[in-house]
Amino acid sequence: MLYSLQNPIQNYAWGSTTSLTELFGIANDQNEPQAEVWMGAHPNGCSLVKKDGSLVLLSELIAQAPEQVLGERISQTFGELPYLLKLLAADKPLSIQVHPEKSKAAAGFERENAQGIPANAGNRNYRDANHKPELVYALTPYLAMNAFRPMDEIADLFEQSGCTLLAEQVAVLKACQDSDHLCDFFRFILTLDGEQKQDAVNQLLDNVSGKGENDVARRAFSTVAMLAEEYPGDIGLFSPLFLNVIELAPGEAMFLDAETPHAYLKGTGVEIMANSDNVLRAGLTPKHMDVEELVANTRFVPVPAAELLTQPVHNGIVCNFPVPVNDFRIDIITMTEQVNVHDQPVSSAEILLCLDGAVTVQADGQQIALGAGESAFVEACTNAYQLHGCGRLVRISV
Repeated sequence: MLYSLQNPIQNYAWGSTTSLTELFGIANDQNEPQAEVWMGAHPNGCSLVKKDGSLVLLSELIAQAPEQVLGERISQTFGELPYLLKLLAADKPLSIQVHPEKSKAAAGFERENAQGIPANAGNRNYRDANHKPELVYALTPYLAMNAFRPMDEIADLFEQSGCTLLAEQVAVLKACQDSDHLCDFFRFILTLDGEQKQDAVNQLLDNVSGKGENDVARRAFSTVAMLAEEYPGDIGLFSPLFLNVIELAPGEAMFLDAETPHAYLKGTGVEIMANSDNVLRAGLTPKHMDVEELVANTRFVPVPAAELLTQPVHNGIVCNFPVPVNDFRIDIITMTEQVNVHDQPVSSAEILLCLDGAVTVQADGQQIALGAGESAFVEACTNAYQLHGCGRLVRISV
């Protein structure tokens, strides 16, 4: 069976008021920030499908016949739709985040349940027992931070920052470039408070636009200046000196692994993730920050910026971005006038999202026409479907 999806929009304050309208024609009569469109069965924002003339939650459709809808393998392995697909439109920077790996998420969730912390409490670290690996596929130029820089680069940037209050700690990191010392330095910065924190931030921001001895450094300090406009005084203003700053071009993708600090700063893209809402924050936020829990869930392993992009694998009109997890698979299918028919076998529940053009999905006597921003759900029992038209589709499967 095929179903058209009706998807909730999340109006988070950092969202763009124009991007989803410009790219997909999504109405915004109230001129609200439209941050994310959710496609999936997450309880905080579940898609709707039409069944027997009525709208029902996708989660209800799955619950009624999980093996038929998800497929036997997915139903037995996950017990639910294991992924959540989003359109994400950031006009302002999001918080710096780390997502726990699966075993720590499960242990933390059980521990906080035992402590009686309400599921929606502001000081809750673990909202569920799952991990949250992600991949972002850029639709516009997409500015982000991801993973620790090489340690000599971190030390060099902090030396250029003019923060004399941190000189002793920077010297230690420069002399001892290992994970333990990077962890100690990271923790020291995040636990600065009171007058000491304010003085360090003031030193960082003093003539920040004039800092930087090379292109990499100038980009880091210009990012600090941009973040300061939205988060003055926030300890996360030091994050561009720790983390790689990268801008994805449209059509490029980047994987964001568990236990790796990252933040989305500006741009619109497609985001696919495991079905989880676990977030440990590391700055650029007024929300709860548990530094010790954050540090316990962070890998202090540098990744050079040149290694951050996920390299695509092309097979005809299908472009796959490989990921090191089994919760989701993402393909970009580009239909053209030269190749405007495509046969696609099905082995699990799928979501199809049209990015541009017009594509019709056809299977078992059903057909659904998709335009830009429209999406469809494919049950695993469908076995196969055919695509007709010209346009670009995101295909999410397992």
